[in-house]
Amino acid sequence: MSKRAVAIICGFLVALFYAYNFTAAKEVTPEFVGPYGLTWYRVVITCVIFWVIATIVGPKEKVPLKELPLLALAAFCGVGFNMVTFMKGLSLTAPISASVLMVTTPIIVLLLSAIFLKERLYASRILGILIGFSGAALLIFLSNSGSNENATNPALGNFLVFINAVSYSFYIILAKKLTTRYHVFTLMKWLYLFGVIFITPFGITEGLSFDFSTANTDTLWYIGYVVLFATFGTYMLNII
Repeated sequence: MSKRAVAIICGFLVALFYAYNFTAAKEVTPEFVGPYGLTWYRVVITCVIFWVIATIVGPKEKVPLKELPLLALAAFCGVGFNMVTFMKGLSLTAPISASVLMVTTPIIVLLLSAIFLKERLYASRILGILIGFSGAALLIFLSNSGSNENATNPALGNFLVFINAVSYSFYIILAKKLTTRYHVFTLMKWLYLFGVIFITPFGITEGLSFDFSTANTDTLWYIGYVVLFATFGTYMLNII
């Protein structure tokens, strides 16, 4: 199987896992656990998983001190700031609006690639950008045209989800450079370690206030899905 085929399969699985994340996360936040608390669990547990895997099967790579600022910036864009804005935005808007807004991520990545990676923008790509933005805007308008009891502040929620998409797009650009220097496990364990540092001040209070002993099975399954599939699974496959 070619590398391109592997990349396409991984990308499809990322989209599949992430698609249900909107519903799963919405089922537990903010009713059962705060958005920052759920984000804290996502990052902390995934960080532990990556460090355990990297220790057992990963290469013994050393990251120079001069590279840590770049890793920290990538973690801020892809694990810290973007997760905070996404979870908070999702708690305020409807899952369909949030999912449609995330369609803009590849569009933003394309624009940033042209600016920072000097990738050429062909006429077909420019047309695709215009169609993509127009389609996303139309779907958001149609989804918000009726009342939605799950959206307490859709305008602010949609704005935060869009900011998350922009932040994650910057992460994709930074991660692309880092993957040429480090093994996947080395990269992810450091990104999530910095992510824990960024997220903890926001999410530790809400996270510790969640009582697992009183949570029903469905709630725990949703949290498990968000952590294992929508976080560990998507970031692992996406970096590949």
